Amino acid sequence: MYKKIIAGIFLAALPFYLFAQYELAPLKGKPFHNIVLEASLKPFKVKKDNYIRAVAREIFTQWQSLLRHTDTVSVMLWTGDGSEILDYKGDMQQRLEWSMYMGNPNTDHEVGSGPEELSIHERAYLYIDNPPKFNYGDLKFIVQALKEEGRKITGKPVLVGATFDPGPEFAKSEFKYKRHPEILGGSAMGHKTFVNCYAVLNGDKEKYAGFPDGIPENTPFGTFFGRQSQHFLTDLQFDYIWFSNGFGFGAEGWSSTGATFTGKDFKQDELPGFSEKILQFWKLFRAECPDFPIQTRGTNLSVGTDLARDAVNLKAIYEGGFNMLPPPNSPWAALDGDFGLEMAGYMSRMAQLPDSRFPFRYYTHDPWWLNSPWLDRYGREPHDIYLPMSVSRIDENGNICVPTQLNFLTIDDTHGNMPAQVPDEVIPHILKARYDMPTAPGPLVWVYPFDEYHDWAYTQKGRLSEVYYGDWFIRQAINNGLPLNTVISTTIFQSVIARQPELFKESVLITIVPDAGTPLEKKLIQFVQNGGKLIVFGPADHASLEFLKLLNIKNEKPLDGIFNLEIKDQPDQLNIKFPSKINHRSLFNGGGIATVLLDRNDKHTKILSQVKQDNQARDIAWVRQLQEWNGGKVLYIRGTNSSIFTGGRLLTPDDPSQYFSGPVLLRYALQEFGLTIAVDKLSPEIKSPVLTISRSANAFIFSGYNPNSTVKERFKFIQGAPLLLGLETILKEGFSSYTMPTSWNRICRIFVEQNEGMVSHKELHSGEKDINKRYQVSGLKSATVRVYADSDTDETHFHAYVNSAYPWRKGKYPFRLKNDSYGKYFLIENVTGDLVVSW
Repeated sequence: MYKKIIAGIFLAALPFYLFAQYELAPLKGKPFHNIVLEASLKPFKVKKDNYIRAVAREIFTQWQSLLRHTDTVSVMLWTGDGSEILDYKGDMQQRLEWSMYMGNPNTDHEVGSGPEELSIHERAYLYIDNPPKFNYGDLKFIVQALKEEGRKITGKPVLVGATFDPGPEFAKSEFKYKRHPEILGGSAMGHKTFVNCYAVLNGDKEKYAGFPDGIPENTPFGTFFGRQSQHFLTDLQFDYIWFSNGFGFGAEGWSSTGATFTGKDFKQDELPGFSEKILQFWKLFRAECPDFPIQTRGTNLSVGTDLARDAVNLKAIYEGGFNMLPPPNSPWAALDGDFGLEMAGYMSRMAQLPDSRFPFRYYTHDPWWLNSPWLDRYGREPHDIYLPMSVSRIDENGNICVPTQLNFLTIDDTHGNMPAQVPDEVIPHILKARYDMPTAPGPLVWVYPFDEYHDWAYTQKGRLSEVYYGDWFIRQAINNGLPLNTVISTTIFQSVIARQPELFKESVLITIVPDAGTPLEKKLIQFVQNGGKLIVFGPADHASLEFLKLLNIKNEKPLDGIFNLEIKDQPDQLNIKFPSKINHRSLFNGGGIATVLLDRNDKHTKILSQVKQDNQARDIAWVRQLQEWNGGKVLYIRGTNSSIFTGGRLLTPDDPSQYFSGPVLLRYALQEFGLTIAVDKLSPEIKSPVLTISRSANAFIFSGYNPNSTVKERFKFIQGAPLLLGLETILKEGFSSYTMPTSWNRICRIFVEQNEGMVSHKELHSGEKDINKRYQVSGLKSATVRVYADSDTDETHFHAYVNSAYPWRKGKYPFRLKNDSYGKYFLIENVTGDLVVSW
C-alpha cells in the first residue's frame, strides 16, 4: 500500500518535473520578458463565477505553447473605451458601461436602430442578445480570476492591464460626447472625436472617485485622468495602464497633419508651446498616478513626422522618467499593406529608448469591427510577423536588440469567440521568427537622427520641412523594396563605432547629411576614410566645406516642380516603362533640389542620376570612392518624397503611371555596394515587393511581402547570387530569380557565382554523428560558392563533397575559411555538378 502511494505521488509529480526540465530549453537566450494577451470582456458571456473562471482557463490553455517562452504573462483588458475610468465613483456596485457592441456606439443612431444601409461605423449592434450586465465588482472579480487561473495554467506571474482609448470606438461614452465635449479634438473619426491629452475640463457636479464633489472649473485633463486612474487601478487590482491610439502623443494620432502642419505650411513658431502642453500632460498624470507602469500604443506615424506635424517631442517624453514602455509597431498600417509606414515608424521610435525594453504587437482579431486580421485581412499569411520581427536595434554597447514584449490584439473576435485555430496557426510563425531573430547588423543600417531632428525642430528655423521629409522618404523606399530593418541612433552610433569599428564591416549605413562641425560629421568622415560604406540623403544646405568636398558636392539655386529624370543604371525590367518625369515639391522634401557636382572632372565620382528642368540640370545621385579610403565608399542621393497631402490621413503617393517614385532610386543605389535587388513587373502601377534581409547566426534571413504574385525578384550580391533554401532558380547574367507568394520567409547560407543554368538548393538530413546541418546545391557549372555556416564553425568541423553520396566517404572537395569584407564564410571554387556541405 505504501509503495502504491509513493508511486502515485511520483506519477502525479512527473509531468511537473518534466515541464520544469524542458522549461530550460525553449528559446534559450531569447525568451520574451512579457507576453500580453489582449482581450475584451465579450468572451465572458455568462455572469457566473465558474463560467468566468472557465473562460480564463481557456485563454491561457490556448496560448500555452507560446507562454512557456516568457518570464511574465499579462492580460490587457479592453473593458470599454476608457470611460469606465473617467466615470468611476469608487462604488463596486456601480453599473459598468463596457464594449458589448459591434461598431461605433457613439453616433447619432441608437444601438441597433436606423436604416439597414447604415454601416457599422454609423450605427452599432449588440454583440449578442442580452449581454451580461456587469458592475465594477464583476470587473474586479474577472481581474482576480485571470490572475489566479493564469498562474495555475502557466506557473508564471500574471499581470492585468487596463486601457484608455481617446476615441469613440468601443463603448458608449456620456463623459466624452455629452458631459465634456470640450476635451475633444482631432478628426480621425469625424470632426472633434478624439480626447486631446492636454485639454482642460469644464467644471461639473458629478461624483467621481477622485473628485467626490465634482470637477473644478479649468481642471487639466491630465490631472483628472491621473487621479481617476490611481483610484480605478488600485481598487480593481490592475497592474498597469495602456494609452491607446496616439493618446499622450499630441492631439491627432492618425493624420499626416496636426497642430504644427496644415498640409500647406509648417507653424514652427508654435511648436514649443504645443510640445510643452503634451509634456505637461505626462507630468500632471504622473503627479496623480505616480507608480503604475504605462504602456503605449503611440501614433500611426514616426518620430520625425510626429514632431514636425503635431509637436510630439518624443525625446522629452522618453527622458521624462515616466516609467513608460515605448510604442510598438503600428498594426494599422500593415492592414493596408503599408509596411514602409509600419517599419519606418517602428525603427524611428526604437532608435533611442527610455530603457532596454520595447514591444512588438500583432493583430490577430478585432473585437469591435467584425474582422479578424489573421483569418481575413492577412488571409492567414504571416507577412506582418516576419517583416517587423526581422527588425532590430543596436544599443549603446553594440548589442543587437530585439523586442522584449509581445502583444496580441486581440485573442477574441467581435462575437466574443476565441477560435483555437488562430493561436494554433499564428504561434509557429511567431516562434520561427524569434528563433531566427537578428544577431548582427543587417546589410543596410539606418543611422537615425533622433537627436538631430529634435534639435533642428526647436533651434533651427525653417527646418521642420526637412524633419518631416526624412521619414516619409524612407517609408516610400521600404515600400519599394529597400531591405532596411536595422536601426541605430546617430548618438549611439558615435559611441559604438569608436569602441567597435568592425561592427559594420558587412553593412552599408544610411543617414542624413550631418550639420557642419558636429561630432556626427567627424565620425562619418572617419568611417568612410577607414573603409566604411555610407549613403547620405537629403538636402546638403547645412554641410561643412569638408563634408561637401568628401561628397564632391556644391549647392546652387534650389529648383522644384516637375523634372525630366535620367537614370544611368536601372535594374528593374517592366513591360510598360517607368515614367521619365519626377515631381519634387519643396514643402514635402526639405526644400528644392540644389545639388550639383563640385568637380565634374573628378575621376573618383560616378553620376547615377540627374534631373533637368528648363535647361537647368541638377545631380541627384552619385557615388565616390578614393583609393586611400581602404575600400570606403560614399554615395549621395538628394531623395524625393514622391507624395503630397491631398486630405485624409496619410500623404498620397504620386500616380506611378505619371511620375517616377523618387525613393526607388535608393534601392538602385545599393548596386554600387554590390547589393542588386531588381523587380520585374508588367507596369509601374503594380506595387513592388517589400523585403527585409536580417542576419541570424551568420545566415541571411529573407522575408517578403508581395502584394502582386506575378512580380519577379532578381538578386545579385557581391558574394554572388543568393540561393534561397528549398527552392530552384534559373541563373541569368549571375542573378538568381524568384516569383514569390504574398508572404514568404527563407533562409540563405549559400551564394553562387555562375552566369547561367538552373540551380536547386535543398536541405538534407544529418545521418552522421556530430553533423548538425547538411545542404545540397545541384546544377553547378564551374561555380564559385560561398557558404555562410554557423558563426562558430571552423575548418575542422566543416565538410564539402562534390558528386558524392551517403556515407560520404568519397568526393571530398577543398575549401578555404575566409573572414573579410564579405563576412565569415567558406569559399569553394570551380565546382561542377552537385555540391553537399555539412557542419
